[in-house]
Amino acid sequence: MKKKSAIVKLIVTGIVLALGLVLCFCSFKIGNKNIPSWASNIKLGLDLKGGIYAEYVALDDDTGNLDERMNGTVTSIQSLLVNKGYPEATVVRQGSAGIRVEVPDVENPSAILEILGEPAKLAFRVDDGDATGDVFMTGDNVVKAEPGYYNGQYVVSLKLDSVGATKFAEVTGKCATDKTKISIYVSYGEEEKCISSATCDEQITGGQATISGNFTLESAQELADQIMSGTFGVTLKLQKCDPISPTLGEGALKYGLIAGIIGLALVMIFMICRYRLFGVVASIALALYTVMMLFFLDVIPLVQLTLPGIAGILLSIGMAIDGNVIIYERIKDEYAAGKSILSAVHYGYRKSVSAILDGNITTIIAAVILYICGSGSVQGFSVTLLIGIVLAVFSSLVVTKGLMDCFVTFNHSNEKFYNLKRSEKYASVAADENDAAVQMDIDSEQKSINAKKAAVAVGEED
Repeated sequence: MKKKSAIVKLIVTGIVLALGLVLCFCSFKIGNKNIPSWASNIKLGLDLKGGIYAEYVALDDDTGNLDERMNGTVTSIQSLLVNKGYPEATVVRQGSAGIRVEVPDVENPSAILEILGEPAKLAFRVDDGDATGDVFMTGDNVVKAEPGYYNGQYVVSLKLDSVGATKFAEVTGKCATDKTKISIYVSYGEEEKCISSATCDEQITGGQATISGNFTLESAQELADQIMSGTFGVTLKLQKCDPISPTLGEGALKYGLIAGIIGLALVMIFMICRYRLFGVVASIALALYTVMMLFFLDVIPLVQLTLPGIAGILLSIGMAIDGNVIIYERIKDEYAAGKSILSAVHYGYRKSVSAILDGNITTIIAAVILYICGSGSVQGFSVTLLIGIVLAVFSSLVVTKGLMDCFVTFNHSNEKFYNLKRSEKYASVAADENDAAVQMDIDSEQKSINAKKAAVAVGEED
């Protein structure tokens, strides 16, 4: 790499890092719009920020199959909260006819009513929205309703149980032939309201259906939420709604951040003392990793940070540091065996790639399994771990390598800058003895890549 190119890359890296740190920790205002920092905009769980709890009681006089219907209601409320962006919310039964809902990162008690909506009953009829048709299906048959995107427009996707799928197939077949409409109603006590009325172009089988109608994402989400609020197996009444204090204490997040910053600083100091200029490279890569981590924690909807989620972040930071250590130790081994600094960096990096990928891919597989099989805090841990491990691989194999090449361009003869030392057997080997060999190896790889590109271009022309 030429020194001019290395200087440009280091300047760009510095600008990106400085801009990222500003966006991470500084909020500002553009016109009338407030732009929160990435760190302050991360959604937090009950243990770190508290939230709101609500207690509901079932009003149904019909106690037949009540236990099963209560369990179904718990599942429906949990699904509704996840769709609303609260994956760490908890929904549990209280006694035989009560349900307790805890929603994190919400301060106003009335907000829980906006999140859950007023519990309603759902009914499907064949009519024009005037409530004259007979009910052929209820919310008991709806497994899930969520917004989706199909054929260039937003829709509401419905998933039905086996009984509902059979009924829906039968009715939609008749409606497609008769050109009649299917209307969906929600009722709050005695009041019934039509929330959707649509025609059927064909019979719908398989228990999967979509509702279209010039929706925006927000209106599709609103309709999906209204439908889900009617899937509760019992009629619920709100008994109590109050705030919850953070379970780890008011200052837990503040002191946790301070401890994290101190920890990162100590790791950087250790890496610099141990590997010198390579330690500086590791510190810059770790800072960039932190910026990327905060960005993705902010923008990914599945993230709601809790103590298990922080554990996932810490584990992924350890993996990122471990990746750098593996690279540097391989470089030291190569240099000790007689290679020049340039050769040691080239071959040391090459020999460390498989070890880094093996360890991180294994962890990624474990995180995916935890997300699929777990729920609540377990999923929160797996999401942050998965994000962190992917970024750790990128940091080790792309960021660290690029920065190393830039630093080595300016100094590839003085081993003391990198804390490198030859073994006694190779102590007399000249510092640049292997540079020609490694350059030939790199040139050979580049020629191979160029040949493949040329072959692809010729194939496209043919």
